[in-house]
Amino acid sequence: MIKTIKLIFSCLLSLLLLLSYKQSVAMADTTTIVSGIAKLTGRITIANDADKNNIFVNVTVPHQISGEFVKYQARVDQSGKFSLNIDVETNISLIRFSTSLNPQKPLLVRLKSGGVTHLDIAYNSEFNIENITVKPGMNRNDMTRHIDLMGKMITYVPSRPMEPLYNKSIDHFLNSSKTLLSEILLVVKNDTLISNELKEELYNDFSLFFYKGAVFDYHNAMMANYSRTNGDKNKKPDIQKIDRSYYRFLADLKLDNPKNLQAFTFLEFQKKMLQNEILAIPPIDEIDIPTWLTAAKTILSGLIGFNNGTYYDILAANAYGEQLTEEVRPLTAKQKENILSYWGNGEIAKILLHKNQQVTELDKFRSPLVINDVSSIAADKIIETIVSKHKDKVILIDLWATWCGPCLEAMQRFRPAKAEFHGKDVVFVYLTNHSSPQKLWQEKIKGIGNEQYYLDDKQWKYVMNRFEFEYIPSYLLYNKKGELTTKFSAFPENEVIKSMINKLLSLPQSD
Repeated sequence: MIKTIKLIFSCLLSLLLLLSYKQSVAMADTTTIVSGIAKLTGRITIANDADKNNIFVNVTVPHQISGEFVKYQARVDQSGKFSLNIDVETNISLIRFSTSLNPQKPLLVRLKSGGVTHLDIAYNSEFNIENITVKPGMNRNDMTRHIDLMGKMITYVPSRPMEPLYNKSIDHFLNSSKTLLSEILLVVKNDTLISNELKEELYNDFSLFFYKGAVFDYHNAMMANYSRTNGDKNKKPDIQKIDRSYYRFLADLKLDNPKNLQAFTFLEFQKKMLQNEILAIPPIDEIDIPTWLTAAKTILSGLIGFNNGTYYDILAANAYGEQLTEEVRPLTAKQKENILSYWGNGEIAKILLHKNQQVTELDKFRSPLVINDVSSIAADKIIETIVSKHKDKVILIDLWATWCGPCLEAMQRFRPAKAEFHGKDVVFVYLTNHSSPQKLWQEKIKGIGNEQYYLDDKQWKYVMNRFEFEYIPSYLLYNKKGELTTKFSAFPENEVIKSMINKLLSLPQSD
């Protein structure tokens, strides 16, 4: 009898271990490239039956192949329900989800291509989350702690004084950076609430973030270090020159790890690789893909530690993505031919051609790029000069910079709405200044189009002070008579700006 009980217990234990193993495997599916759609549904409930009018859910989806963050928004109906069909580029996608009730507390949610993810979120009367139910299941701490942990790592400050590195060897700097990264990652390693799977994803994500921001640009990193560790502001340090061998740290990042496709920073890191002047990976343009890959591998293989694999295909796709998402320029016939010749009917080809179709539709409504020279205009006459140039037009002026993530995100989100004003009496004007490197600015504005101005520091400072703007993006909206009707900072939503512009368009000219 005792042997029988032991046998039964042993079988049950084995079954539990097997089920646990299967669940672990299911949660840790290898990430693969897929052109697909995932459905996200859910229900929002609020304590005390608070007003459900004008509640929105917002979703950010990284498209790691075409190379952009795509935003979705859906209105919650009176019963609290919402539904979204979301384009995805991997079989498993990690997305950021938030609601207008508490946008500062986003959640990490897992989507599966071809599947349905359902969220039930209960808020208390202060709009804090009381309960979350998600199907298929996820660790709640993984959902809620992801952003907080990334924030803690980003804002981490070592207890020791900052060491002067600008006058040390490059090897010393790289070793110091590696040590600091290991120290910061302890924030995640020591967390007892999240799953081991999320820990791995956070290790990958933050490592890419760290090297992209703190190490990739050696000159800027050393200038920042000098500024923080040397009291003499009248002298400039003699920063060492680097060559391609500096980027040997790339091997530590294991860029061929499929988990990188889950990292939010991966697509930005890839852009850094493609745009780096020292690595000098050639633009793909109309070069056939095998030839381009040979050139890229010649540059990178000794630095990243491998010569073949999916990573190189992703990099080639990202090179096309630069054109599609940065310049918003459709593929040429030759480029489409090259894509089909190399990838055939594969997933990467489907993704790029789908993105190209979207860009082609937007391109029909894009206004041509006009670069305006105002170098001879007095600072206090800049806005007056711009407004006088566009008589009898509604004018939206956007103050932005190439380094300003929220500015670029706002432009991307506004593209479809801006296209709706094509052919109408509306002019979109963009102002930046010398904090945006001119070469990078010239690349970015190809995808923006419209009226572009590159102000000097005096002109920029005057505009910011005159309108009491403290940060960017900031906006000025003028009616057809050249009168300022409103000014605001931070991008609201497409519907808000569309409503403001349409109201001005509908006013009689004599008003």
